[in-house]
Amino acid sequence: MSYVTPSDFARKMIDAGEAKVFMSTKDTLIRAYMAGAILALAAAFAVTVTVNTGDPLIGALLFPVGFCMLYLLGFDLLTGVFTLVPLALIDRRRGVTVKGMLRNWGLVFAGNFAGAFTVAIFMAIIVTFGWSEAPNAVGEKIGHIGEGRTVGYAAHGAAGMLTLFVRAVMCNWMVSTGVVAAMMSTSVSGKIMAMWMPILIFFYMGFEHSIVNMFLFPAGLLLGGNFTIMDYMIWNEIPTVIGNLVGGLTFVGAMIYATHHKTSPELDRDRTPAPVAVPAE
Repeated sequence: MSYVTPSDFARKMIDAGEAKVFMSTKDTLIRAYMAGAILALAAAFAVTVTVNTGDPLIGALLFPVGFCMLYLLGFDLLTGVFTLVPLALIDRRRGVTVKGMLRNWGLVFAGNFAGAFTVAIFMAIIVTFGWSEAPNAVGEKIGHIGEGRTVGYAAHGAAGMLTLFVRAVMCNWMVSTGVVAAMMSTSVSGKIMAMWMPILIFFYMGFEHSIVNMFLFPAGLLLGGNFTIMDYMIWNEIPTVIGNLVGGLTFVGAMIYATHHKTSPELDRDRTPAPVAVPAE
């Protein structure tokens, strides 16, 4: 059978986190760059499909193709390492330190951003014919996404920040579930089916994904979106990164580790329950 039991994939999660800590700088950056670029291209694809069909559900149904490709190619997203790497630290794997974890996160963030920004530039060129004309319908849509999810949150003040943070938490709850789900199967088809479902949920629900936003918002700025770099950083990217960390580590990594890797002893099945006294009538 291609199914991997929870106790086995919990161990795989910790092994994967440990391996990422000791990966070379070159390999970490290359894998992060390609992951950011592929996910950004998938986001551009989903927006294009949504604009051309007028149906956001179709775009969301097709977006997971990018996530599946980057995972099967062995590339790394910040949202994934947020969930996996701390488990190696919690499990006290030899040589895994807080410094090593933060190094991995920093390199993956830089690589993801560079890859996503590359695609943002490419898409800006495509939708404006090399900035020789106004953005087409896809370019206008990207610009409006950036506005609504920066100044749109800012208009609501603290309530907007709370909403942004919760959307980021729920996003990586789903995305990291996709990362873990791929470990549930040893077959390519099984991995794809398991990954597809939670990624579809996060994208259609409009949750906040830090790497997708590394594409959408710089692209929006390049295309004349009515928001600033500071709007993007304060009212989206920074809170989204923090929310993604909380969501992936708390609701996926820690929960699976606590119940499938550190399983508590079973109750004594042979213990006979004490008789219950029945009051005399």
